[in-house]
Amino acid sequence: MATKLLLTFAICRLIATVGLTLNPTEFQRLGLEGWLSVDPHDVETASIDFGGLQRTEPWAVLHPSSADDVARLVKSAYESAHGFSVSARGHGHSINGQATSKNGVVIQMSGGGGGGGGGCCSSRSEPMVSEKLRYMDVWGGELWIDVLKSTLVYGLAPKSWTDYLYLSVGGTLSNAGISGQAFNHGPQISNVYELDVVTGKGELITCSEQNNSELFHAVLGGLGQFGIITRARIALEQAPQKVRWIRVLYSNFSAFTEDQEYLISLHGKPENQKFDYVEGFVIVDEGLINNWRSSFFSPSNPVKISSINGNNGGVLYCLEITKNYRESDADTIDQVVDELMKKLNYIPASVFTTDLPYVDFLDRVHKAELKLRSKGLWEVPHPWLNLFVPKSRIADFDKGVFKGILGNKTSGPILIYPMNKNKWEDRSSVVTPKEEVFYLVALLRSALDNGDDETQTLEYISNQNRRILRFCKEEKINVKQYLPHYKTQQEWMDHFDDKWPLFYKRKLEFDPRNILSTGQRIFKPYYSNQNSASW
Repeated sequence: MATKLLLTFAICRLIATVGLTLNPTEFQRLGLEGWLSVDPHDVETASIDFGGLQRTEPWAVLHPSSADDVARLVKSAYESAHGFSVSARGHGHSINGQATSKNGVVIQMSGGGGGGGGGCCSSRSEPMVSEKLRYMDVWGGELWIDVLKSTLVYGLAPKSWTDYLYLSVGGTLSNAGISGQAFNHGPQISNVYELDVVTGKGELITCSEQNNSELFHAVLGGLGQFGIITRARIALEQAPQKVRWIRVLYSNFSAFTEDQEYLISLHGKPENQKFDYVEGFVIVDEGLINNWRSSFFSPSNPVKISSINGNNGGVLYCLEITKNYRESDADTIDQVVDELMKKLNYIPASVFTTDLPYVDFLDRVHKAELKLRSKGLWEVPHPWLNLFVPKSRIADFDKGVFKGILGNKTSGPILIYPMNKNKWEDRSSVVTPKEEVFYLVALLRSALDNGDDETQTLEYISNQNRRILRFCKEEKINVKQYLPHYKTQQEWMDHFDDKWPLFYKRKLEFDPRNILSTGQRIFKPYYSNQNSASW
């Protein structure tokens, strides 16, 4: 009875808020096992994201109890005469309001009480691990940290990761999911066997490479445009126990990129002939030799940029690599690592090494997050810019951006590492540069707006991001945004390039009324009179 009263109140508020002539019994007939909330705290939480750059208030928030709840709500939106948008929200780690839903409903996939975060699968069962076939079935709102904990019980773990584990499975699979393992295993979307997806028509469909393959490839990297992932079957491997974590420094950009490209070229080699993780970052400010991603270099042995940088414009480059191993291999890990590092051309005196449990390495960013939260420095705007840069132009990017636009100040890590295109499935919706090797350049900056430093304000960083994009356009560096954000449909068409016709065709097939993820601002809402050129 209480649930029915809450639902009636929620529906009445929706009607009063937007002035629609919806019949309240239309929602009551859905038979939701979860609940539709108009609680101000729920609505406020669903109005913002990690970026902190936009605020878009939904009508209500659905806490689903199952995939059927998700399907019923989406089907109601699809069949409604007036229509309303629906967006799935995981941990809310988008940057530009991509998971918000103006004049619609946000489905809170992660978190307690609903369908995620508590081990819920699409049938409300616990996550299921197949030791024999090495896969895991998991609810789309499950966080990767919980996936890891569940699989380690069986001595298994997913192959490909993101640097931060407190992200939802459905959220990363809707983008790509990348980290330093991508050169070897591909992004997370290349390590999925099967999905359950609720399309924009409210149909719950199981899809894979063999069955309903068009939907399968559309949803992977599809930015939530074609369906909501309620279950994913993730590939697993034997989990390492320990990690040898190494950082070395470079003052020469060519030596740095040549070494990175050499290391990722070893992806087909036996395990003892390659590293398991290859990333890097740019140091334009001595204070960022240790950044919020991890405190690595020892305070007792500080690295001074001025002492080793020479005439490099105040910029250093750090190569970050790891070698996984088991306790039984501890006696040979030194020999394996020494052999792998012989061909690298780093600054000899800059080697820093540590050994730690595999879980601690994967969860390294969360530990830094907790420190920042304690200082009130996590809940600030994050005007991040993530770009895929073709290998052939990465030196031009270095000269124009790292040594040019950025100057010698920044307020967050700048990641740079290469990936192999042949590890990416071209039939997915993701767009990457048309070269066999391309780089991720991620400017993960925070806007502190504390008045002490103009270069850390939101306005300054946002303007700098625009300058970087303008520089790439003027210099004809064909970058592609990762976690993309554009203001016009023409910009989206330019982003997808020759994939746009297929992307558009898939939209018409799986979400013809543009109900899903309108916060991405790719398509004009079917039920809106807004101008299609910009909204």
